[in-house]
Amino acid sequence: MNFGEFVADRRESLVRRAWAMTGNRADAEDLVQTALTNTFAAWERLREPAAADAYVQRAITNTFASWLRRKNRRYQEFPTADLPERPDEWDTPEEIAARDEHVRSMAALREALAALTPRQRSAVLLRYLHGRTEAETAETLGCSVGTVKSTVCRALARMRRQPAVLAVRAEGGVFAAEPAGTRPRVERALLAA
Repeated sequence: MNFGEFVADRRESLVRRAWAMTGNRADAEDLVQTALTNTFAAWERLREPAAADAYVQRAITNTFASWLRRKNRRYQEFPTADLPERPDEWDTPEEIAARDEHVRSMAALREALAALTPRQRSAVLLRYLHGRTEAETAETLGCSVGTVKSTVCRALARMRRQPAVLAVRAEGGVFAAEPAGTRPRVERALLAA
């Protein structure tokens, strides 16, 4: 696989992952572009597509952490011309309520992730969004498995204390107690004590 094929195949997935870190698509695209530029310079040394994917993920994480360290780079909300999705006239009240609950829950999750330090956010996203093991997360972040465990534990505890998450849990939303296996991993992690 050459570099062009790799980018064509993986770009959207990489942007979605970066979007989870940055909170907006424009910064996510900039982050991926920077990471891909660094990857292109090292492309000849990478022999396997899996190695290239891991290299780009590490480049995204490192670049994002360096952006956050810069004082002149600020992340903030941006106005948008896109209006929220409106219910169709044939949607049932249950479908509308489920969609609204999902939107509120995802906003609460984004707010909780934004409250974390860059290292905590990276550890949580690698473990729960990307499904990496503790050992893989430790290797990506360049730390020990014990550090990953404690970082993720502290991050999840901090996320659970966020007002937006508490409000959604109080309303019986996505983060409220549900039978095991019914929610995505990051949502189940927010429920664990």
